[in-house]
Amino acid sequence: MSLSPLDIHNKEFTRSFRGYDEDEVNEFLDQVIKDYEMTIREKKELQEQVEQLNEKLGHFTNIESTLNNSILIAQETAEELKGNAQKESKLIIKEAEKNADRIVNEALNKSRKIEMDVEELKKQAKVFRTRLKMLVEAQLEVINADDWDGLFDEEGEEEVEGIQEETSEYANSNA
Repeated sequence: MSLSPLDIHNKEFTRSFRGYDEDEVNEFLDQVIKDYEMTIREKKELQEQVEQLNEKLGHFTNIESTLNNSILIAQETAEELKGNAQKESKLIIKEAEKNADRIVNEALNKSRKIEMDVEELKKQAKVFRTRLKMLVEAQLEVINADDWDGLFDEEGEEEVEGIQEETSEYANSNA
């Protein structure tokens, strides 16, 4: 148990013969009391200061903890966003590849169809050329025939009409 300034002040000493000078002892005790009171006051102030600093330290410790948690949450969120972005980019790439494959396949199908159409047109052109050639040759045969000399007689007119009918029938059948 510690002494209070009042305990020091009220302390009574027994008197002895040839004891200490009472005024000197009281004066010394008064000085001790003042110093002791000052020490107690300083101790109290220091304790209050320690409490305030402990409160501030607790506050800053809470802030530090909150900041650390915020940093961890931000890092986790950043990692999650990064992962989601990578997944989304992969999906976009897959979709683009699908579209590219579809476009290429459509272009190949169109080119095959065009190629088939070109081949069909070539065949039709050959058939047309052959028919035209046959028609022209038939007309040349008619022109080169010796029947032209008899055109002006009646028998010749009948022959010309017969040849024209044959040519028309031939042209119609080949068309």
